[in-house]
Amino acid sequence: MQTSTSSAASLTLTAAAVLALSSSLAHAQDVQTVRIAHAGPTSGGIAHIGKDTENGVRMAIDDINAQALVIGGKKIKFELAPEDDAGDPRQATAVAQKLCDSKVAGVVGHLQSGTTIPASSIYNKCGIPHITAAATNPDVTKRGFNTTYRLIANDNSLGAALAYFANDTLKIKTVAVIDDRTAYGQGLADVFKATAEQRGVQVVANEYTTDKATDFTAILTSIKSKKPDAIFYGGLDAQAGPLLRQMMQLGLPNVKLFGGDALCTEKLPELASLSDNLVNVTCATGGASVQKMQGGPEWKKRYDARFPGQFQIYSPYAYDATFVLVDAMKRANSVDPQVYVPFLSKTQFKGITANIAFTPKGELSTPAVTLYSFKGKARVALN
Repeated sequence: MQTSTSSAASLTLTAAAVLALSSSLAHAQDVQTVRIAHAGPTSGGIAHIGKDTENGVRMAIDDINAQALVIGGKKIKFELAPEDDAGDPRQATAVAQKLCDSKVAGVVGHLQSGTTIPASSIYNKCGIPHITAAATNPDVTKRGFNTTYRLIANDNSLGAALAYFANDTLKIKTVAVIDDRTAYGQGLADVFKATAEQRGVQVVANEYTTDKATDFTAILTSIKSKKPDAIFYGGLDAQAGPLLRQMMQLGLPNVKLFGGDALCTEKLPELASLSDNLVNVTCATGGASVQKMQGGPEWKKRYDARFPGQFQIYSPYAYDATFVLVDAMKRANSVDPQVYVPFLSKTQFKGITANIAFTPKGELSTPAVTLYSFKGKARVALN
């Protein structure tokens, strides 16, 4: 039997089409989806802070995907796995277990020390690395898990810096201390108190509240009788705002208010209803101001264009944390946590927040601290 020329050509074209389709399918199969999680409070009283860090991770993932990375011989597409821990330790552990079970490649989170500490044990058991861009209690890294890292200074640095500034610069002689009994608030207050007392500052009152409180009348009435020069509040902006308003109402307009990074948010003026005593606030963050970060100003322009009015404080660190995870994957040539986790401890990454390297415990090798105050609605760096 003889095949016509047209039939032969048709068979050749068909074969070529099949080969092209097979090649296309094989090419598509070479793309591997890798999920990086954000875990933090995206509901509740501090949802504005949690959403800010989630925005940082989301922005990083988009920027990384634009690089069309190939890791382990496969094109990698990163996806965000967002989880809301509502700022609750029990929910945080449930979220951590869920992320372990779903085998995400890494986690940026959690936001608070009280959620990060219990969640870190779960991540360590399942071998998934997490980098917190916000939790500052030293206990976060004390256990030495090779899966736990922190991208900002801890409370030892923040509390001490505030105590030094209170005594050396503002000449504070007496202070009342309030904390919200969380791992974050209490830990920060303890460091401030110890350092202040070492500097000769008299602590005239120790008071306690919760991270859900809104009425501080009884506490402030008791403190007022002690006539302190300042109040230190270990807690979140959601409580510090009402606290500032009530300080004005109860005749404490000139008493200074000190606090940690959770008071240094863009939302504090709103939460305080632009109370006149906002100018008396001094707060500390574990890193440079975004204006002084090596990549901060340009990054902030891009952030504001994409998420107008949502910037708070931690999103640059969450952005860098995502890149640090991916950088370790690139150096390990693997997205498998079991393979790339050892590479995290050897990080030497030039981020937008700083040049990032870690101590053997997972702390930043060279943490910075920035002090802030407020003028009207504006947060202003003091150093």
